[in-house]
Amino acid sequence: MSDITTKNVGPVLKIENLTTSFKTSQGWKPVIRNISLEVGAGETVAIVGESGSGKSVTALSTMRLLQPGRSRSEGRILLEGKDLLAASEAEMRQVRGGSIGMIFQEPMTSLNPVFTIGNQVAEALVLHRGLSWKAAEAETLRLMERVRIPAAKTRLHEYPHKFSGGMRQRVMIAMALACRPKLLIADEPTTALDVTIQAEILHLLRDLQKEENMGVLFITHDMGVVAQVADRTVVMFRGDMIETGATDQVFAAPKAVYTKSLLASIPRLGTMGDAVSPRRFPEVDPATGEAEEGREMSPVSPTLEPILKVSDLAVRFDLPNGRVHAVEGVSFDLRPGETLSLVGESGCGKSTTGRAIIRLINPTAGSITVNGQDVTKAGTRELRGMRRTSQMIFQDPFASLNPRITVGSAIAEPMLAHGILSKRDAKARVAELLEQVGLTAAMADRHPHEFSGGQRQRISIARALALDPKFIVADEAVSALDVSVKAQVSNLLLDLQEKHGLSYLFISHDMAVVERMSHRIAVMFLGEIVEIGPRAAIFDNPQHPYTRRLISAVPIPDPSRRGLTQPPLSEEIKSPVRPFDYVPPKRVYREVSPGHLVQEIVGA
Repeated sequence: MSDITTKNVGPVLKIENLTTSFKTSQGWKPVIRNISLEVGAGETVAIVGESGSGKSVTALSTMRLLQPGRSRSEGRILLEGKDLLAASEAEMRQVRGGSIGMIFQEPMTSLNPVFTIGNQVAEALVLHRGLSWKAAEAETLRLMERVRIPAAKTRLHEYPHKFSGGMRQRVMIAMALACRPKLLIADEPTTALDVTIQAEILHLLRDLQKEENMGVLFITHDMGVVAQVADRTVVMFRGDMIETGATDQVFAAPKAVYTKSLLASIPRLGTMGDAVSPRRFPEVDPATGEAEEGREMSPVSPTLEPILKVSDLAVRFDLPNGRVHAVEGVSFDLRPGETLSLVGESGCGKSTTGRAIIRLINPTAGSITVNGQDVTKAGTRELRGMRRTSQMIFQDPFASLNPRITVGSAIAEPMLAHGILSKRDAKARVAELLEQVGLTAAMADRHPHEFSGGQRQRISIARALALDPKFIVADEAVSALDVSVKAQVSNLLLDLQEKHGLSYLFISHDMAVVERMSHRIAVMFLGEIVEIGPRAAIFDNPQHPYTRRLISAVPIPDPSRRGLTQPPLSEEIKSPVRPFDYVPPKRVYREVSPGHLVQEIVGA
């Protein structure tokens, strides 16, 4: 081991006036400027800000992982007193995974799919701690048990694709902690995870940090998570550090206007009061950062005939060793102008339900009626007609937009394909739709890569509106967006609903957003609806244990309430794979209050 890790008195990490620049055709362009911060042993410092603020570049600069020749870093990055910017590449190889561990946002891109989990964790132990492969495998098993991976001994020799997102993230934590680092850099480690898995990972990281007295640099845009984990907070905006201080002080008395607007944009559970209908997100004044509570939207008439009826829907997929019961016995209806939210963890069947309703996948059983027409029995021509009234907004707008055509062409495509408008009229309609979603007509000639994530989601909404639908499936439509952009796009969806009388099936795992967006909520678990009812009934009087678990796992953006949430459950979600001869039991629902139904808990 190089003397780069020699023990020194003082902070574990000290960054002084760090400026990192990227090489462009116009010369060197600084992307972060004069960043200074410290992380002590046993301390968690959070770097927060929206996409493009420079959070991840700060972390990658610290690890010296940016491309040489295309980037340069100036200033000082001191790890226990030794300057990493002056270290050789050989010394940095010892630091990475040795003195500094790093957890990346997406574990599947960080794990090699052709090597077993055990092999990948053991490799770090062999390289950095000089263990034999046999000793490294034994230590790997101990680490996997330590991060609470169920049946760790049998899973040691499995490949990454056989692990859930939450389990893969635990493997990344085990790998990052394998060499007992002095500093852990966690770059958005829970952003892609469901709220219950997120709570569990944060709980695990806190426990491991206490055991090792490790410094943690936590990078995120989720202020609720910051309130739960950070001792001190650094706020970044467009490459500059605009505010720093103790987390409780930053939350209680933010000084910078941007920090105020960031905190004002956070959706918070329990702010809806007695509101029956959805409520717009707070309107933030860009000059002061202050916010006024958004107005309540129009109520839905209970006498209207449902635009969508789903009855005993089932979707199953056959595997060589069994059958996945992805959706089982799901029933609900949706009235014009109403939002019904489907909530639950990944794998619970939310998206499968939405895709089956739109007939992007074929249901196994049950009926789906849209505007009086049974979708399950519709042929190609009938489906084509149905899609004029039923549309879908996908989670990842970049993946759902063709990168080779302009956004104007993408929005016009459905209108031309259905023969509704001529090319000339379609062009005028595209301009109108772009204006409706808060963009400009001039943007029609740009390609998807020229837009931010929030703008691309607005383009996807414009395309969904092109055929004047009455019903939209919004599948995690705001989940990947930064907090302020999430509020803007959510308000846009509410405004369009009120203007056009749209019905939404709003699929999400973000309970704070769901509370503001919904008239009613259906909670899904292992392919079944376990509780359904009006928004207030679900949040004020949750009956099913899983509903309570979902709500209690939501991070509260208030540092004074840190640690008051219920301890998370540590077991992995059960598998929906059943034997081929499995017959689903008929579920019984109890009515708690008008329209509030909860599944009776019986043996599966």
